[in-house]
Amino acid sequence: MAKEKKFVEAITSMEDDFAQWYTDVVKKAELVDYSSVKGCLVIKPAGYAIWENIQKELDKRFKETGVENVYMPLFIPESLLQKEKDHVEGFAPEVAWVTHGGLEPLQERLCVRPTSETLFCDFYARAVQSHRDLPKLFNQWCSVVRWEKTTRPFLRSREFLWQEGHTAHATAKEAQERTEQMLNLYADFCEEVLAMPVIRGRKTDKEKFAGAEATYTIEAMMHDGKALQSGTSHNFGDGFAKAFNIQYTDKENHLQYVHQTSWGMSTRLIGAIIMVHGDNSGLVLPPRIAPVQVMIIPIQQQKEGILDKAREVRDMLKAADLRVKVDDSDKSPGWKFSEAEMRGIPVRVELGPKDIAAGQAVIVRRDNREKQIVPLDGLAEKIRETLETMQKDMYERAKAHMGSHIYEAADYETFKQIIDEKPGFVKAMWCGDEACENKIKEDTTATSRCMPFKQDHISDRCVCCGRPAKAMVYWGKAY
Repeated sequence: MAKEKKFVEAITSMEDDFAQWYTDVVKKAELVDYSSVKGCLVIKPAGYAIWENIQKELDKRFKETGVENVYMPLFIPESLLQKEKDHVEGFAPEVAWVTHGGLEPLQERLCVRPTSETLFCDFYARAVQSHRDLPKLFNQWCSVVRWEKTTRPFLRSREFLWQEGHTAHATAKEAQERTEQMLNLYADFCEEVLAMPVIRGRKTDKEKFAGAEATYTIEAMMHDGKALQSGTSHNFGDGFAKAFNIQYTDKENHLQYVHQTSWGMSTRLIGAIIMVHGDNSGLVLPPRIAPVQVMIIPIQQQKEGILDKAREVRDMLKAADLRVKVDDSDKSPGWKFSEAEMRGIPVRVELGPKDIAAGQAVIVRRDNREKQIVPLDGLAEKIRETLETMQKDMYERAKAHMGSHIYEAADYETFKQIIDEKPGFVKAMWCGDEACENKIKEDTTATSRCMPFKQDHISDRCVCCGRPAKAMVYWGKAY
């Protein structure tokens, strides 16, 4: 019992220190380890398996929209990066440079990609000649490097894994449609697979991607009320095309510039899963993304036939297309229960001598600890039903949590008071002036999260300056 108690006590309570709770869970659930390269992480098997499932599901959804995967080089020549002024200025503080090849200095510095717009543009300038070459619908799975000053596992590191989609279109209309299509794909993925509600909207010009005409975002709310930008989709218009001379001949044989988009999601989604669904016992993984959906824990496994039966049940559940393992380690059952909870495994199956004799098993849900006694011959069906119910319940709980932490403010004093006293988002009107955004950030540390597609009318006046309002904005503190 002492060991079991120690296992749980190793996690700081999220109510006492949310940041430390997060770090404890990430480490204790063995998702990552720190490396000898400052700001870079080792993603361990348990963490990488979650990313693999994210990648598999997203990749399938991308391909259903006509997207193909490609791979671009890791390095970008400095002269190529300089071609789009706003883009290079936006990334300059975060760029890592290669200056030597072996012992020889390079004639031109090479940037380690922070993102790959310039490489795709350079490629499109050669690959696109005619309207028949369009659209180009490409995506790559890779890592990128951004020299962050402050890092935190999954949420912000100097190297991280992601996907970046890059498309080229004949018309502005097609580019806008693709930009919105991918944002909605991201939102549906988060809600349907990660059980994580999001707010869909457009970023202000201050917050948009460097070089973009417009940036669209999905914003999720973490358990502590802070926002996490969870996916973005950018409409580049023809700005990059003009900088890189990406032209095609249309059906009338006239030269036209292409219109481009870019969109991405990264391993920060794993951080979002932890902070939206986790509790003081560790991870709580949504069943559709969990690498292991069911852990079978044999009770009194030293007795003859117990492990054999546990493996037989495992094989039966695998045949029903469930992701399942048997914990046949020599730890105590109580320790195994705590470990399965820490790792966020959606359902555990307890199987002991009495259960086997009665032809049954005990199943326990990770999210609410609900226990049920289930006949072995109906176990697979019951577990599948339980996983679906758990997936829906997790989404509804997260949605209710978000809804209960969204407030409205029509005047600045109320706005500042809410930001100071209540974790969550504040809906308030904005005049469109960046000066008001800057003042709000300076006064409260809150930033504009997005101008939602679904606009509410809080008042006619900007919450900050009192001038006529142009849009309703979600404001909040963010990771």
